[in-house]
Amino acid sequence: MNFTKNAANRLIPDSINGENCIPFKGVGKYIPEGRKYAPRISSVANFPSDGNKQVKSLKEALLKAGLKDGMTISTHHHFRNGDFLANMVFDIAHELGIKDLRWFPSASFPCHHHLIKYLEDGTINRIEGSMNGPLGKFASEGGMKGVGVLRSHGGRYQAVQDGEVEIDIAVIGAPTADPFGNANGLQGDSACGLLGFALADSQYADKVIVVTDNMVDFPCIPWQIQGNYVDYTVKIDKLGDPEKIVSGTTQITKSPDRLLLAELTAKFCDAAGIIKDGFSFQSGAGGTSLAVGEYFKSIMKEKNIRARFARGGSNKYLVSMLEEGLVDYILDGQTFDLDGVQSMADNPNHVWTSPFTSYNYHGKGNFAQFVDVVILGATEVDVDFNANVVTHSDGYLLHGIGGWQNCLFSKTVILPVPLFRDRIPVIRDEVTTLCGPGELIDVIVTERGIAINPLRKDLIKAVKNSGLPLKTIRELKDEAERICGIPEPQEYDDDIIAVIKWVDGTVIDAVKKVKK
Repeated sequence: MNFTKNAANRLIPDSINGENCIPFKGVGKYIPEGRKYAPRISSVANFPSDGNKQVKSLKEALLKAGLKDGMTISTHHHFRNGDFLANMVFDIAHELGIKDLRWFPSASFPCHHHLIKYLEDGTINRIEGSMNGPLGKFASEGGMKGVGVLRSHGGRYQAVQDGEVEIDIAVIGAPTADPFGNANGLQGDSACGLLGFALADSQYADKVIVVTDNMVDFPCIPWQIQGNYVDYTVKIDKLGDPEKIVSGTTQITKSPDRLLLAELTAKFCDAAGIIKDGFSFQSGAGGTSLAVGEYFKSIMKEKNIRARFARGGSNKYLVSMLEEGLVDYILDGQTFDLDGVQSMADNPNHVWTSPFTSYNYHGKGNFAQFVDVVILGATEVDVDFNANVVTHSDGYLLHGIGGWQNCLFSKTVILPVPLFRDRIPVIRDEVTTLCGPGELIDVIVTERGIAINPLRKDLIKAVKNSGLPLKTIRELKDEAERICGIPEPQEYDDDIIAVIKWVDGTVIDAVKKVKK
């Protein structure tokens, strides 16, 4: 394997899985050429005249779709850790003796540890999507035959749109669908909110199968997936475990340290003048992010401030802000609890979005660029403000990118992170795996101080006399090392087990096999 040094000074392979890699050239430096990928032309003459595309089983649908060795099979992650469907697909592939499949999920979860045996026996050659928990550990230790590829949510849409990944069969789980293939995620026992992560799959895959456990008469209203894109529909008993698909118990952190992170983040935004009438924000559904949202809410109520929109993942806390008139719109990318699902179904100001509208970098703009402040996490940050979200300092690949990279194009990017985890400093000389360039990351908030990227002179000036605990990034790093010491570096084999794509399809870093 030959290597090239990219613009981020990272060695990346010239090719993986028989395909050439384009090295990361810098933010905004790679401009694509050509036209969007187009799937094969279909004809209404090839489909039932009554519009009923329902077949008897998922196995029959996969056979009719032409499942064979070496294909690319896509699934989505709207069912999160409650997903049954992806496991079913590869159970059938294994039963049929199919080999060397490329699994192209929008994300994987610990429930997919079931698929490790199919990575071992060659049913699945590789995963091109996030590898959380057991799958990440398996890949990090060299268990996967092919090289994994990790993309952001927007990067996944970009890869499909640009023809970088050609999906042979898309299997879309839908909590409600009709026999024609119209589908939504708002109704039924497996309700998950919207189905935006499956949008590209429905539009560009050669064959599209919609699978539901709640088949209704035509028309399925509203439809988030249009039946005109769908080849086959299937009714099964159960798509997933509802308690693990969405949670009715998403909770704000109770950790004093994490609450302090959230409070400092909100105070910084207030002092910097970011929280003002008509502003917009995005934060996640983790305990710290939820706490940031509640601190925002308190400041907004005290100062009679109304936000124009909030970007979701939605949850009960964000929904409450919409219902109380603190936010005009929720532009939702995925739904994290039952309150969010209900709000999306009932409130016209709770708007469905997709990776195309929110994040796709190869479009004519996207929603991320409108967001005034985004609150994100990270596993590591370095002294140049570069950040890592997929591996820890031990090199194990345990997380996905999600929309994280795409959110870096918001106007102000803040990472609230603890100064150390398990006595391992989070701020390092150099991140283990580069996921986001430091020039796009503006503020690091820790429980022991706040570091502002020197590039953001406007923020430095705005909070200069705020009384906030401002420090340099190196001061924070030194403090962490005084407390924890400097950890021994992880040892790696030479084998590349995965690459990290940047939002434009170029390769920003590579992940090596961990030495046990």
